[in-house]
Amino acid sequence: MARFWHVAHEGANCHGTDGCHEAQFIDLLLDVMQSTSNEELQLTMRSLEVGDSVPDFTATASDGQKISLSDFVGKQAVVVFFYPKDNSLICTQEACSFRDHYEDFVRLGAAVIGISGDSNESHRSFAAAHHLPYRLIADENGELRQLFGVPNSLFVLPGRVTYVIDREGIIRLKFNSQLFGSQHMQEALDSVRKINESVPP
Repeated sequence: MARFWHVAHEGANCHGTDGCHEAQFIDLLLDVMQSTSNEELQLTMRSLEVGDSVPDFTATASDGQKISLSDFVGKQAVVVFFYPKDNSLICTQEACSFRDHYEDFVRLGAAVIGISGDSNESHRSFAAAHHLPYRLIADENGELRQLFGVPNSLFVLPGRVTYVIDREGIIRLKFNSQLFGSQHMQEALDSVRKINESVPP
């Protein structure tokens, strides 16, 4: 896995496309999968789905501010995107895509939160390097992934899953795609727009 993240980190940038190193990414991923034991591939948890009430949690973001999902209930929609690792290729593209359209989410009244297993120190460096305007949460022990039931994708990698939660705390979108990071932003933005269209004036 260390070699996988090294290659992903070397290729990371905000200006490329999801496919710029896709062949290299997939070749290395297959190599990692072949060298992984059956025990490592097993993961059993209940995944939250569209229509479920989102469980509350409280966490301290990398900027030192405490975040509770319950704080948003009745006020605004929330986009929560789980991603594998700071500074890896597709994760950087995904994070920068949310950055580039952050004002669109703000205008629609939605908050954006990114979560990965990296430390808050890593998050602060990642956010500063790419000028990320939204908050990042460190999930080093995997508790939040377990809470949402975010599975490993392609068997061995921490999943890349985005949730859109409406003002009532109900999941309105669950989008799961490991290889197409930037699409997470577009799916989330479309979902938030639909939520706003369904709210009576």
